[in-house]
Amino acid sequence: MKILIPILLIVMSYLYGSIPFALVIGKLFFHKDVRNYGSGNLGGTNAGRVLGKPAGLAVIILDATKCIVSMGITLLFVHQMGISMDFYYLSGLACIIGHCYPVFAGFKGGKGVSSAIAYALMTNIYAFLIAFVTFFVVLKLSKYVSLSSMLGCVAVVIAAPFLNEPTMCIITNILITCLVIYKHASNIDRIKQGTERKITWMK
Repeated sequence: MKILIPILLIVMSYLYGSIPFALVIGKLFFHKDVRNYGSGNLGGTNAGRVLGKPAGLAVIILDATKCIVSMGITLLFVHQMGISMDFYYLSGLACIIGHCYPVFAGFKGGKGVSSAIAYALMTNIYAFLIAFVTFFVVLKLSKYVSLSSMLGCVAVVIAAPFLNEPTMCIITNILITCLVIYKHASNIDRIKQGTERKITWMK
């Protein structure tokens, strides 16, 4: 039974991560499928552009709670049943994979940014602050949300060894960052071409 629990926790994390909040909010409150508008991405940025800023913010918060809830539940089992702490980090990774490749939305989801930032919050407050500061500094300079998101994740990977993070945490941070960058491949192409959309609300 003890052997099955970590597997169930990983599956639970993936399934919870797979809930497409942008799709749910769009269809439930706006009768729109956000996949048919804008970038077609099931993330907070596209939801905000298609459904409005309040809806976009709601999606970002709900996507962030995916890691918080999944890792929080796993941590309870770690403390109560002596499960390896490695599964705490792996549940976060599984959750983000679920967000990016949701079984409930044809495996076409978001880009993992909100969940990745929440992962940093759940692993090390300093990692979270580094990601947060990097994101807004790059956003201020470039006006690119995509570039800011990727570099925020990269900053956490660079900082992790200096924060005395466990090996599994460092490994999952690397994998999450690679996933986030991979999901932003089209954004990278547009940045190179100078056609990537810039924000207008920050001077």
